[in-house]
Formats: sequence, structure tokens, C-alpha cells
Amino acid sequence: MRAVVQRVSAACVTVEHEVIGRISAGLLVYAAAAPDDSDADVTYIADKVAHLRIFPDAEYKMNLSVRDVGGAVLLVSAFTVQADARRGRRPSFDTSAPGTVAEPLIDKLAQAIRALGVPVETGRFAAHMYVTATNDGPICILLDSRRLF
Repeated sequence: MRAVVQRVSAACVTVEHEVIGRISAGLLVYAAAAPDDSDADVTYIADKVAHLRIFPDAEYKMNLSVRDVGGAVLLVSAFTVQADARRGRRPSFDTSAPGTVAEPLIDKLAQAIRALGVPVETGRFAAHMYVTATNDGPICILLDSRRLF
């Protein structure tokens, strides 16, 4: 499982002109599953998201997590996070799980983050979404449950 984590002061996701998820300060997380991901991959990403120390403390050092600051997560499924663009000009999505595999894993990820005490809003799986965010920093972190980077 891979995720792109962005620290935001606000973010929302819209589907068919309706806002379906909105947070103020917290993390915008784009996540994608691989075909052979398991609960262990979900647990790894959820733990990282909930505990990443990327919020400033009183001395403006990144020492606090989204939990520490009382923030929330906007979790958006984005199969393109698994894209492989190493060859050619058009990315390959062969390493992205099909919807029947990915959707339950993304749902489990939302539940796992919530279980760690962080409020979670979500997008809508397989929908065309418009995501609006005010990036704070900008701080963008790449996560991979297989620790490939």
C-alpha cells in the first residue's frame, strides 16, 4: 500500500457538485492498494499516518502528530499513487489493485486510522472527485508499506 500524505490547513472532496468529505487542519491522504496487499500493509500505513510527527510544536519543530494537534484525516482513494512512470511517457497502473481488492483495503485503512483516535473523512471509491486543499508548508510525505522508498 502506498500513500501520499499532505499537511493541510483545510481540505475537501466533492463528487457531482456535493461536498462529501471536509476537514480543517490535518492530513490529506491519497492512498492506493497493490493487488497482494494485506491487513499488515493497512496497519503499517494507518500507524504512520496517525503518528507521523509533521506538525510544529511550540518551537516550530516538526514534533507533533495529527493526533497530538487534534487534527483529522481526509482519506482519498487514488489508484494513481501506485503508478510506475519509470519507462516511457505514459504511466503503468499494473501495480494498482483492482477495485474488488482495493475498495475493502481502503475502507479498512479508514477504520484503522479512526481506531487510532483520528477522525477520518473520505472520498468516494471509483468516483470522479474534485479535491481542494490548502497545503500547509507545503509538507508532502510518501509512504510505502513495503518500504521501497
